[in-house]
Amino acid sequence: MADKPYDPLRLCVYATIAALAWVLGPIAVVGFALLGFFGYLRARRQGLTRSKCVLRDTRLVLTYLGVLALAGVVGVGWQVYGWLP
Repeated sequence: MADKPYDPLRLCVYATIAALAWVLGPIAVVGFALLGFFGYLRARRQGLTRSKCVLRDTRLVLTYLGVLALAGVVGVGWQVYGWLP
């Protein structure tokens, strides 16, 4: 029996997230960062201290996602400010 070929699903997911970020701009950054933040917060409360994320330590991941969310909020504010006359 032959092995199944590799399915690069993650690449499709990454491309979809990039497209959403491009279309929605900083709103997407805030949404994805908060989604990740609360997911990691829940996992940390359940005992996860090491992640498969490059940053490894869940405290670093939470800090990173928090900074991304804050940057997204600033980006949304900047965009709204640009709409003002």
